[in-house]
Parts: sequence; C-alpha cells; structure tokens
Amino acid sequence: MGWKRSGVAMGGALAAIGISVFAGELGGQSPAPVTSDPVRALVDRLDLERYKATIKSLTQFGDRRQGTDRNRAANDWIEAPLRSYGCTNTERLNYVYDPPPAPAPQTQAPPRSPVIASGEIRLGQGGSRYRGVAQPTGVNNNPMAQPDAQLRELNAQPATPGPRQEVYCTTIGTTRPQEMYIVGAHMDGHGWGEAANDDGSGTALVMELARVFSSPDVQTERSIRFVLWNNEETGLNGARAYVEQRAGLQGKEDPPGSGRYPEPRWMGMIQHDMMLFDHGMRKADGSISPEQRPEADVNIEFQSASRFADEAMKLAFVFRDANEKYATDYPAAVGNHMTNTDSGPFMDFVPSISLRENERGMHIGAGWDPHWHQPTDRYATFSDKDFRLGLNAAQTTLAAIAQLAGVSLKR
Repeated sequence: MGWKRSGVAMGGALAAIGISVFAGELGGQSPAPVTSDPVRALVDRLDLERYKATIKSLTQFGDRRQGTDRNRAANDWIEAPLRSYGCTNTERLNYVYDPPPAPAPQTQAPPRSPVIASGEIRLGQGGSRYRGVAQPTGVNNNPMAQPDAQLRELNAQPATPGPRQEVYCTTIGTTRPQEMYIVGAHMDGHGWGEAANDDGSGTALVMELARVFSSPDVQTERSIRFVLWNNEETGLNGARAYVEQRAGLQGKEDPPGSGRYPEPRWMGMIQHDMMLFDHGMRKADGSISPEQRPEADVNIEFQSASRFADEAMKLAFVFRDANEKYATDYPAAVGNHMTNTDSGPFMDFVPSISLRENERGMHIGAGWDPHWHQPTDRYATFSDKDFRLGLNAAQTTLAAIAQLAGVSLKR
C-alpha cells in the first residue's frame, strides 16, 4: 500500500473528553509491550478476508431495497451471524414507513437553490465546495442499465409502504452499563446493483466489530450497541424512528433496581457509510482512475452546525488518533460537514460522527465515486486495495470504541 505509520500517543485527544490513557504512557514510563495492549489484541482479530466475505454474503440479496422481500431476507441473514458471534440479545426496532405522495411534476424550472448535489445546504454565495471536474450525481432508476439479467430479476420487486424492521444487538458494560456508544451503518441500498459499497461495506464493518466485541474473553466498562439501519436511502427514516422511539428512554433502569437499562444513555453515535472507494477526483475527460489513490484516507466527519459540535469534533479527533496508532495502511482526516447519513438524526442529542471513503459534500457530491447508486456498485467492482480501506476504517472504529468503552480481556 506504500503507507505505513508508526504508533502515536493518544493522550491529548483522549484527555480532552475525559478518557484516560494507558498506564504505560504516563509519568515517563516505557510503553507496555504490544502483547499487553488489549486494544491491539482486538484490532489484530480483524481480517481482510472475513470482511470481504461478509460484504459478499450481503450482495446475495441484491440492492436490499427497503420495502421488499430481499430487504427482509437480508435482515434475517444479518441477525443470524450476530447471534452466532455471541451477541445473543439481538433485537429489532419496528416502525412504519408511509411516505407522502410524490409531488406533481413542475411546469417550470425551480428557483436556484443553495442545495448542492450531495443534498447538503450551503448558504454562502458560492453554494458549493466542488474542486476539479464535477459530474452530476443521482440514483439509477433504469433496470436495463444493469447488464446482468439475473441481478435485474433479483432487484425487480418494487418497494411498497408499510411496516419496517432494523436489527441491533448490544454488548453490556460491566461497570457502567447505563452508558452506551452506538455504532451503526445502513443495510438498505438502491440503484439496481448489489449495494456492495453503499452500504454493504459499512454493514460488514459493524458486523465485524460486533463479532470482535462479543468474543467470550472481551469485556467493556460501558455498553456498545451495533445497529444496522433500514430506510437510509429514503431519508434516514430508520435512524429517525430509532431516535423518536428511544431518545426518551435513555438511562432509565427497567425494572427499577434490576441493573438493566434497555436504552443506556448515549455517549456517542458513530456511523459508517461507503467505506471502499477513494480513487480521487475526475480527470479532465471525466474519467476516474482505476486504482485507489496513494493518498487515500478514511474521512471522519462531524457537523459544525449541530448542538454538540464541540464534543463531536473532539470525538472525531479521538478516532483520528486511534487511526494513527492502530490502522495499518491508510491515514484519517477530520472534516466538519457530516451530512446525509444516519448520524444526522442523532447529532442534536449526542456527539455524532460518520466515517466514509470521501468527504460527503466536497467529494461524493462532485462525482468522485461513479458507482454511487449505480448498477456498478457490485462486489466484483472493487479491488483488495479498496476493501483494505474499509478494513482500516474498521480498525479505526474498533480501536477508538475499545478505549472509550474501557475494554479489557478476561484472563
């Protein structure tokens, strides 16, 4: 990959939000051997081939479009591995998706809006942060754009309104079970492909973290919830339903005196959405490099307009520092324009960040990923260098959450 980094101490960023550093890094003492670092031990349990295999398994359900039998089958499939990993308290959130009727076609062009292609609103005169060659983005709704007849048939059933479900499971904290970090990704997609990157890559990442944290020798002081959102592509409806149903339940012991907290108090929300493809901006002829760019990185974003912007920024830098110390190939960069993903409904309730392949507004909105919502979003499209970018995001989140939740290994 050509990019390897040495370990960097994380004390400054962690201390900024009240997280202690390892004892071996204090008081001028020599760092403890790697073998005594439980975070390193957990990161080493992540494996590229396992990560790829989980993405591949998700693609058997095509694009997993919400409101279809293939979406429901994918939810059933997701639940089974989570239980097999030891995350036996797997549950489902139920909600109803009943969208309003589509608006009537416009007879004249709408007035110019400060909304750029990514959906992000920019109120400045420029209204955009496009750089280089920009290309219109959108969703492919033409089934014949998919040349694979078998995949066309798999994706043929249209979405219908009605009941929806999304799967989640929780590792319970040993000493502070009433506090919880939420780690999420959306399992639905569209565009007549396989939704391998958007967002099979994020779903597989969350499932791999659930596997590692559910190992019988792993325990954490705080709880961690792993959620696979539904209805992201229709407007973050699954995440919004979760917030509406469960925000008011935070930290309430039920039944009283039981030591059980169905919805622990939210300490942070971390979303993963499109993890694989960082090939750079379009060339002058509009084409994209077939290779992952040498300077590819994991983008960690918070929203500067959110209620918890300062805390979210500090959380983002904790993740960047975790990447510095524990990721194997790709660095991380922090940005302040988190938008259009499932962390949005949480950002005024709790510090929230998202990890992804590119900046949402500046890169994805300008067409840096030609497979976004397209028939080419298939497992076979991506190389090991692409999959390794997703694995590095998994290493980043696992390391940061392990420290924030207070991980230890049973002896």
